[in-house]
Amino acid sequence: MNDSELEKWHDYEVSSSREILTLLRRIGEQCQLVRILVGNESDTCLSSILDVDPDSGKLTLEASIDTEQNQRILNAGRLFFETSLDKVRILFATDAVRPASLGGRAAFVMALPPSLIRLQRREFYRMTTPISNPVRVTIPLPAHLGSGLVVFPLADISGGGVALLDNKLQLDHQIGNSFVDCRIDLPEFGPVLTGLQVRNFQEMTLLNNKTNRRIGCQFVGLSRAAEALLQRYITKLERERKVRLGVA
Repeated sequence: MNDSELEKWHDYEVSSSREILTLLRRIGEQCQLVRILVGNESDTCLSSILDVDPDSGKLTLEASIDTEQNQRILNAGRLFFETSLDKVRILFATDAVRPASLGGRAAFVMALPPSLIRLQRREFYRMTTPISNPVRVTIPLPAHLGSGLVVFPLADISGGGVALLDNKLQLDHQIGNSFVDCRIDLPEFGPVLTGLQVRNFQEMTLLNNKTNRRIGCQFVGLSRAAEALLQRYITKLERERKVRLGVA
């Protein structure tokens, strides 16, 4: 995330101070995790909102248990924040935070953001893909990784990208790395052709002590027809989820 990305979503900007206060308070009350991006997406800190004070105009967030990471956050010239509320993605930024404490907990304090981005669009909802009818992506490996077509299961999908599971640690997962000519096979809907760019990754240790890697990717060069097909599939998943939950 960067300033140009925030500017791209200017149409979804919230600048009402009352609305910003309400959103931040609800994020804190629901104990939603807030991701702090320090410089680039490979250096992130998971935090939470501890206090929203309209009188002082300050927002207090929990600090990391990693003292070195806390120092990088304090030294950073620009910080970006990403969280969600009721499946709506929330983004904001600040130029500086300073150290604080609240209730004996190490914290950061910053000025309340003058604006934030609230992405209400349905295509940014991340839907977990069904285990019974899995979604898979086929990625052509470059020559230095052995070439050939390799199939990976998806953990979730949205109109903006996917999270894939690299069980055998075959992919180059560097942030910003791109895969071209990928094919996502949507059950009952057909294939979607797209490029994928790595935006984040997470190492996971399974119960059998084997390592798995979850790689979050953004779509690159997605056609309007493919976008529409994805939206239809996501809508179907959401409808099926509501039926399982008994939600009208």
